[in-house]
Amino acid sequence: MGSKITLWLIWLIFVAYTLLLSPLEQPGTLTTIEKLIKLDWSEINPILATIFSLMGVWPMIYASLLFVDERSQDISAWPSFLTSNGSGVIGMLPYLILRRPNQTFSGEKDLWIRILDSRVYGILLTLTTVGLFAYAIFAGDWGDYLHQFHASRFVHLISLDFCLMSAVFPAILGDDMARRGLQDSRIFWGVSLIPLFGALAYLCFRPHLPDSEA
Repeated sequence: MGSKITLWLIWLIFVAYTLLLSPLEQPGTLTTIEKLIKLDWSEINPILATIFSLMGVWPMIYASLLFVDERSQDISAWPSFLTSNGSGVIGMLPYLILRRPNQTFSGEKDLWIRILDSRVYGILLTLTTVGLFAYAIFAGDWGDYLHQFHASRFVHLISLDFCLMSAVFPAILGDDMARRGLQDSRIFWGVSLIPLFGALAYLCFRPHLPDSEA
């Protein structure tokens, strides 16, 4: 119950923060978003382009846990997965709040689950992330990014959203570990305390999900 209250508070505070801090209709904001979506990054700071792209990687990381978890839930993971691609943690949190704790998996793994459960899936996401980080580190202008973080509501919010997607990941991690027979709390804390790359490493090295539970 305590964790659900925490998640509710995060959702409510961030929604209120977003509404009070915005609207996002600053000069050039919509043009910047359009260029980011179209991958027209020639005039975009690579750091912003990287953060924007990683906000698409995060839902794919969550997907590998959500669609396994939904087998034992009364709610579907699809609405949160789809909305989180556009709204980040605001779209993801409703599923995390409404789901029931469950550490079992039953039934056969269909093709979708097998893809999400595969190490290749985790490795591809990791390689994508490493490439994006390299792009930001070697081509990005950190001074400009810090200026935009304080001056642009869009950059400010998307940066905070990225951090929150990492912060709430432990809310579903424990049950996924239990389904796979992982009981070592050091794994949980290692994955939870290393932003983004902890989750990616987990996807690459976690044991495969069994077809069914005895």
